[in-house]
Amino acid sequence: MANVQYKGTIGILTGGGDVPGLNPAIRAVTVRALREGFRVIGIRRGWAGLVDVVRDANANNEDNFIELSKVVVDRASRTGGTFLHSSRTRPSNVSLSRVPEHLKGTYTEKTNDLTKEVLKNLEWIGIDHLIVIGGDDTLSYGVELSKKGVNVNAIPKTMDNDVPGTDYCIGFSTCITRTISMTNALRTSAGSHERIMVLEVFGRYAGFTAILPTMAGAANRCVIPEHPFDIHQLTEKMVEDRRENPSRYSILIASEGAMFSGGEMLFESAEKDAYGHAKLGGIGDMISAKIKELSPKYNKGRGIDIINQKLGYLVRCGDPDAIDSIVPMAYGTMALDLIMKGTHGRLVALRNGRYDHLPIDIVTSKKKLVNVSKHYDTERFRPIYQDFEMLPLFLMASE
Repeated sequence: MANVQYKGTIGILTGGGDVPGLNPAIRAVTVRALREGFRVIGIRRGWAGLVDVVRDANANNEDNFIELSKVVVDRASRTGGTFLHSSRTRPSNVSLSRVPEHLKGTYTEKTNDLTKEVLKNLEWIGIDHLIVIGGDDTLSYGVELSKKGVNVNAIPKTMDNDVPGTDYCIGFSTCITRTISMTNALRTSAGSHERIMVLEVFGRYAGFTAILPTMAGAANRCVIPEHPFDIHQLTEKMVEDRRENPSRYSILIASEGAMFSGGEMLFESAEKDAYGHAKLGGIGDMISAKIKELSPKYNKGRGIDIINQKLGYLVRCGDPDAIDSIVPMAYGTMALDLIMKGTHGRLVALRNGRYDHLPIDIVTSKKKLVNVSKHYDTERFRPIYQDFEMLPLFLMASE
């Protein structure tokens, strides 16, 4: 590579929850960037790595950033998760306890905006271009930096598939594949004991991870955040499904953000992350308890036992499937193409089956949710199976 002219330094970071497909995206950028004459720096722990940098040539910053090579990214690219690690840090909203030790005397508020330090750290490291891989939270801070003149391009990642502007986010296909596979595996227990099974999946505001497996036949019904459900009506349907099944069981998939009619989201604790989100959890437990309590009313006075399982991290761990190996490669290549054209402030995307890119601020301009009137039958708690012509691969687009 000695004859290749140096073209600048690219920084890459991954933020938010881990998903399969992150490492293939990092590899796609790195291998070609090195061949084209770029230096590539991997920022560790998402935005946290850029917050914690000590601007001293003698300081040990190996926990904050590393130089990437073909050998490093080749080794990691076939595995799940992110070898750069991740966090839910937002530099514009850093709690006092999280302020780096070397900055404690400078930032003393309960919450602190360390964006000024991030900008200085990017310059000190020598990063000319920044590729941010994450969900709408991680990418929203990328929007802030872009507005301040940083050369940012973004790659959408979240198994919830809820980043606006794109039909597909890295991690979604593997999540759906795993959900279907695990649901089908668990149905043997549900059938053996003639129970109703309730499976809780991720999905804070959007119900894509519940509605797509149900649409694929993994479950009888699903409840999603976009439409509160009546527990009596739901119980009646689940008992009816069980009665009609020769093996005497039925399956419900519930998004973690689903809500009872007149109720609110359920949280594990009141503690919130840097983006203002408390950790969700418990809707599966509550639905299970209520169905068991109400089941005699719809089952000739006899109660029905429940299998209650939270799939959680099981659907976001492990190796990527085919789609989450191919799409990240394409997204990473596109992000580098944009840099080589001198184009910044863009979100790479899939729209109507074609790769594209849009202004990065689309991430903060709206929410991407299930179109209930088009895709969800609120009376039957089921997807709507009609009018698929010209819809994208996973049916529900960023409208």
